Amino acid sequence: MLTNRSAPPVTVTPVLVYPDVRAAVAWLEAAFGFEERVRIGDAHRAQLRVGADGAVVVADDGGDRVAPQGSGYTHEVKVRVPDVDAAFARARDAGGEVVSEPTTYEYGERSCVVTDLAGHRWELTQTVRDVAPDEWGGTAFGSW
Repeated sequence: MLTNRSAPPVTVTPVLVYPDVRAAVAWLEAAFGFEERVRIGDAHRAQLRVGADGAVVVADDGGDRVAPQGSGYTHEVKVRVPDVDAAFARARDAGGEVVSEPTTYEYGERSCVVTDLAGHRWELTQTVRDVAPDEWGGTAFGSW
């Protein structure tokens, strides 16, 4: 596969729509520590680095693109972090709305959910132990 210095080198890149791209970039940097890598116009799009191997594109709400609206939600972005409690505190302190506090689950993950300034839901998750899917009621069809 070819590489392109103008595109994130990841397999899947969420593109999230915001009413204010610059405010979204500033919030994502402050709340999650993301790093802006490429800016496309003053208010059109931005590519952000997420950790060592992830990316998110922030896009303006123009044409048929719209930011989240209303009380429901259509997506949630899951971000693996080394310390979910610290990541949660940072996001909350940056103004993230708490949907769920950090909780440890039987499947070996500790996670929480916050919404950002435009209403996108972010699940922050940390692995706390290795658990086989059949131990908590899941079914594995192969390994990662």
